[in-house]
Amino acid sequence: MDHSRTYDEPSVIGAEQGEVIVDGPDGVAVSLTPDAAIETSERLLDGALTARGQQLAEEGRRKARGPDPRQG
Repeated sequence: MDHSRTYDEPSVIGAEQGEVIVDGPDGVAVSLTPDAAIETSERLLDGALTARGQQLAEEGRRKARGPDPRQG
C-alpha cells in the first residue's frame, strides 16, 4: 500500500438521497451505501485504534531508552 502522503485533516461526511458522501483531501470523493459506510466506519475505527496503540507503544519505548544523545 502506498503511504506517500499522510493527511491530518478529517474527511467531510454527508448524506444525500440515501447515500453517504465522503469528501476527502486532494479531491477524493466517494459515495457509499449506508451498509458500506457503516462497515467502512468500523474498519476506520479499528485501524485508528491500532495505529494509536502503535504510537503510544513507540512513545513508551522512547521514554524507556531515555534522551537521544545525538540531539543535545
